[in-house]
Amino acid sequence: MSSDDKPVHTGGCQCGAIRFRVEGALGDASICHCRMCQKAFGGFYGPLVSVKDGTLRWMRGAPKHFQSSNHVQRGFCGDCGTPLTYEAADGLALAIGAFDHPGTIKPSVQWGIENKLPYVDALHELPGCSTEDDLASAPFLTDIRSYQHPDHDTKHWPVEPKQ
Repeated sequence: MSSDDKPVHTGGCQCGAIRFRVEGALGDASICHCRMCQKAFGGFYGPLVSVKDGTLRWMRGAPKHFQSSNHVQRGFCGDCGTPLTYEAADGLALAIGAFDHPGTIKPSVQWGIENKLPYVDALHELPGCSTEDDLASAPFLTDIRSYQHPDHDTKHWPVEPKQ
């Protein structure tokens, strides 16, 4: 919470060049199946949450933009490519996966279902395993070092190596 008891939500891109903070309540969360969102996110759909009731501040860096249609521009990190914003006349939405705690933001509606990929509704039926269960088939996982920004604000990024 912020000092005046407004909820605070933070997030940023994968490399840490961009960090954001939303003070106040988030709006509606959704997933969009339209082809533009599929391509913008490089995924099966685009998970977004409105910030119309909150105040968005860019704490480090700022997104670059792509005008994806005559009505919408999309913000992304120019360094690592992380999708960040959907900006239209009716407001701005942020990519749910870019938040530090995306599990707290639950979508309540789906848009563009005419373009929903035919297997999306059955994804939960696929067999699953944890990363640790895959060590035998992906040996590089045993000594992988992540360069991804952590899920919290940092004063500096990347962290300076210790001398």
